[in-house]
Amino acid sequence: MSERLSALHQTAATTRTDYWNDSCSIQELSYAIANGAVGATSNPTIVLAVLKKELGAWRERIAQMITENREWGEVEITWKLIEEMAVKAAGLLAPVFEREQGRKGWLSVQTNPTFYRNADAIITQALHFRELASNIQVKIPVTQAGIKAIEEATYRGVNVNATVCFTVPQAIAVAEAVEWGFARRSAEGKDIGRMFPVCTIMIGRLDDWLKAVVKRDDVLITPGYLDWAGIATIKKAYAIFQQRGYRARLLAAAYRHHLHWSELIGGDLILTIPHQWQVLFNQSDIEVKERMQNPVDPRIIGELCSKLPDFRKAYDENGLAVEECDQYGATVRTLRTFIGSYAELLAFVRDFMLPDPDKKPMPS
Repeated sequence: MSERLSALHQTAATTRTDYWNDSCSIQELSYAIANGAVGATSNPTIVLAVLKKELGAWRERIAQMITENREWGEVEITWKLIEEMAVKAAGLLAPVFEREQGRKGWLSVQTNPTFYRNADAIITQALHFRELASNIQVKIPVTQAGIKAIEEATYRGVNVNATVCFTVPQAIAVAEAVEWGFARRSAEGKDIGRMFPVCTIMIGRLDDWLKAVVKRDDVLITPGYLDWAGIATIKKAYAIFQQRGYRARLLAAAYRHHLHWSELIGGDLILTIPHQWQVLFNQSDIEVKERMQNPVDPRIIGELCSKLPDFRKAYDENGLAVEECDQYGATVRTLRTFIGSYAELLAFVRDFMLPDPDKKPMPS
């Protein structure tokens, strides 16, 4: 008698829903692939966490990079490290990539978060990342400059994963940018057959932002309703994507509770799930069944819309102009987090290059 599949493996095997590992950790990615995952993602916060967790696997290589590249500073060493971590994880996904003929098996690596206002810098880095491995996908933030970069990078043949995205209008802007990029490629006879762009909606971070707004502004909301904000937003975006035939595929990120998985089962989208949530979901008794088609209670949507303008901006198709993306609360919070993690990552590498003489050496 065959062993029963885990909950996430059942999700991937019995529905259209794919799941990815929300980390480039080899240990975590190995677990995820064994449980049906077909991709993985990374960002500065994730890289820093992986580096701290798996430092034993990277300490010698970091020292080697520093020794071999005498003129490199901490920025160059850090990005070389990020790239090597991405390539190593991409290698683990390569069999999936080949088996699925490029539709699955991608490793997403994020562009420098400090470039969020500079489309040209984002595009240059995206083109560089594309050359690292055949299954590297490039994460680009959904800022005003990022939207421009998404179209241009798509036109140049980069498989993009739009990130720092929280709203229906941002997702639509990404989908339109991808379509324009595809149209330009097709008009010049360039292939798009192995291009599978993704648009992330960070549903948990939208929930986080609205909870912060409620606390800041002393807004009274029915208990539990805020946990549905991100779900309602991605379900609405999904319906629009399906209706219009957008070729970018939606991805749900930033997990905070099981509804961020269970309520999306059955949709033709991707769930990128952190390791600790994967373990919890796989150990749970939650039934794996399609729920993507189930609408969010209109009472929840009505209350959130009436009391929280920032939810209306996220939920309404025209709630946010491209020019306003950079200043949306969830965007600002997330950019600050990613830029802060990048600065911390640079400092972590700096300690290898210029150890603090007032501190004890790092344990070997």
